[in-house]
Amino acid sequence: MGILYGMVARGEVVLAEFSANQSNASVVAKQILNKINQGTDNYNDSNVSFSHDRYVFHVKRTDGLTVLCMAEEALGRRIPFSFLEDIHNRFVKTYARAIVSAPAYTMNDEFSRVLSQQMDYYSTDPNADRLNRLKGEMTQVRTVMIDNIEKVLERGGRLEMLVEKTSAMNSNSIRFKSQSRRYKNNMWWMNVRLTVTLMIIFAIVFYIILAFMCHSPLLTSCWR
Repeated sequence: MGILYGMVARGEVVLAEFSANQSNASVVAKQILNKINQGTDNYNDSNVSFSHDRYVFHVKRTDGLTVLCMAEEALGRRIPFSFLEDIHNRFVKTYARAIVSAPAYTMNDEFSRVLSQQMDYYSTDPNADRLNRLKGEMTQVRTVMIDNIEKVLERGGRLEMLVEKTSAMNSNSIRFKSQSRRYKNNMWWMNVRLTVTLMIIFAIVFYIILAFMCHSPLLTSCWR
């Protein structure tokens, strides 16, 4: 295990503790409590660590409440202090104002089980390391973002193709309208020319008939 001992205290009054193995961790922890309470100005509202043999005692002190744990040196500082932060929040949330006047070991029967569970969690569960968990979440977010960017770029390419096709359709439409207008004009002029031609032919035929009836090209007999 990484974290082998946990304690919650008010000043030098131990309210709850749990040890995962047989050791002198409780004795050393009480010596540390005595030390930090002698130098209140130096240790109040602070995070400190004390090396002892091949173990390290990590201490979080906030508003007179001290949360302490003993962990293997190889575990580093990040996970133990995450554990202490978690224990502090749970303890305050559970006991609130009772912390101020509670006698020694008042919460031990109940809260030692919480210490045991959280010690095991922070010692064995990879998710307990918030930094690594955040890195994993950031990696997932980054993967999703890259995937979304690729989709947007692909969609942009499709939009570009659509714009090109739309532009071509617009050009074809304009060309078709121009050709239709030109064809319409041509048809109109053809109709005009045909109408004029028919009128001329009709006039000529009518003149020929009149000339034949009047027996004269000048139609003199018909005017009498």
